[in-house]
Amino acid sequence: MKKEAFNPYLPSWEYIPDGEPYVFGDRVYIYGSHDFYNGYVFCMGDYVCWSAPVDDLGNWRYEGVIYPKTEDPLNREGKMCLYAPDVTVGPDGRYYLYYVLDKVPIVSVAVCDTPAGRYQFYGYVHYADGTKLGERQGDEPQFDPGVLTEDGHTWLYTGFCGVGDKTRTGAMATCLDRDMLTVIQEPKFIVPGSVQSKGTEYEGHAFFEAPSIRRRGDVYYFIYSSEVMHELCYAVSSRPDGGFCYGGVIVSNCDLHIDSYKPAQMPAAYGANNHGSIVEIGEKWYIFYHRHTNGTWYSRQGCAEEISFREDGHIPQVEMTSCGLNGGPLNGEGEHPAYLACNLYTAEPSVYVGGDDKPKIVQDGRDGDREDGYLANIKDSAVAGFKYFDCRGIKKIAVTTRGYADGVFEIRTKRDGGPIAKIKIEYTNVWEMYTADIDLPDGVYAFYITYTGGGTTSLKSFTLTRN
Repeated sequence: MKKEAFNPYLPSWEYIPDGEPYVFGDRVYIYGSHDFYNGYVFCMGDYVCWSAPVDDLGNWRYEGVIYPKTEDPLNREGKMCLYAPDVTVGPDGRYYLYYVLDKVPIVSVAVCDTPAGRYQFYGYVHYADGTKLGERQGDEPQFDPGVLTEDGHTWLYTGFCGVGDKTRTGAMATCLDRDMLTVIQEPKFIVPGSVQSKGTEYEGHAFFEAPSIRRRGDVYYFIYSSEVMHELCYAVSSRPDGGFCYGGVIVSNCDLHIDSYKPAQMPAAYGANNHGSIVEIGEKWYIFYHRHTNGTWYSRQGCAEEISFREDGHIPQVEMTSCGLNGGPLNGEGEHPAYLACNLYTAEPSVYVGGDDKPKIVQDGRDGDREDGYLANIKDSAVAGFKYFDCRGIKKIAVTTRGYADGVFEIRTKRDGGPIAKIKIEYTNVWEMYTADIDLPDGVYAFYITYTGGGTTSLKSFTLTRN
């Protein structure tokens, strides 16, 4: 039996943002940074890897630590963080891991014979004279490397451009020799940052960080996080080192611009920075991205959505869902954990994460404890949205809650629709289930669960049953 796939696609206690997905053989591998639950900065952990069969995208396997932060000679004491990495297969058939430490402007490289084995430090990207890329006079600092190997050469894409920073230009493309380290074509700027974007097609969606590159047919897709941070945009070209034209937004981790179920400019989740890429798995394409939990920027989790291409190569923006990699809606019958919420907001929606008055996804215990996530800090007007579920013969809905609150959970199948059920809850310091009857014709539904009342509560799950 295949497992259902949902967002986040990894266990709720795992925090792997900046996901770069690749298919090697009959498995899809995800490479990314490693946040901690309740972390106080980005990327506190060693690099780990997860993989899943290409025909069973709900069945993810932990591959273990593939590269500890102390492996780099510059970081033997582990005082620097491993920022977002990328992986490519070199001309020799080995797997090369490119990354940047958080306090240096250069690109490090590690190598392994297998996709998810233990990588060993290999060297630093450098010019022919030995000067490291990023340290030569006039170089802009390297950041967030993305890599693509073709015809014996590797294209390296890097860059970081803070909004209004006149010292930074944009995203860079650099070509490396067959040794995977030596620069043979110096950095060229391919997509502008905020200052350089004024008056161009990129204005408002200028390059910020998170460069990633994929090729589909004869078209190169450059994916990046824009100056507003919460969206992953793309640009297209017929060559890897320039000529890129702005394409649009693929996904926003607050669903800004989506107007299928809400006004386009209404944020429906608490967003922040974003990083990811596209990948073909079987006959479908997906965008991998991350969401924010714990009410902070520093505990991010990987999500994915199916995407489509128009005849002209354009990628329409996709909305965030709970069913991500599933290939369709989730089975409606049964218990559904609250951490699957793809929408989370109050009567005063916010684009960005943070604030004690906002609901948030949390877990019990500490980082590494295999505790299922849930929704906490739920106060009056808080809404959690779940999409989508195939419901057949459903007659009852239940919520499992905990907390000092006295109010009602209203259940809707449309964000602005009338409630199909109201469930009264009471003060409790343990998880309690409360049930209501519903009249739900067979079909595919979203569920929006709204709390109205006093106090603060938590939501562990909602359950749909036939009787």
